[in-house]
Amino acid sequence: MEPFDENLNKLIVFPEGGINSKVLAKSDNFNHTLMCIAKGADIDTHTSTKNGGVYVIKGNGTFKLFDKEIKMEPGTYIFMPANAPHSLKAETDLAMLLCLSD
Repeated sequence: MEPFDENLNKLIVFPEGGINSKVLAKSDNFNHTLMCIAKGADIDTHTSTKNGGVYVIKGNGTFKLFDKEIKMEPGTYIFMPANAPHSLKAETDLAMLLCLSD
């Protein structure tokens, strides 16, 4: 994969409802995705076989990791170990960078 740079703020496009995602970089070992989530949308509890990091760029929401509720606001970083149950709800339009790796 070739190196590149992007201004994530210029890539943010909020959908009318649901989720708009854009894969920024991907290989067999990692996946970096910009996720733009409409106000009121949620992602039900699920797990991933990869370790994950979430960095909030814009907006607010609630992230549930195991039984802990985490306030999402710009600048929040959340690390999730592989197989950790997690979910989220967007309280406003919410943009975040999701990075998954082995």
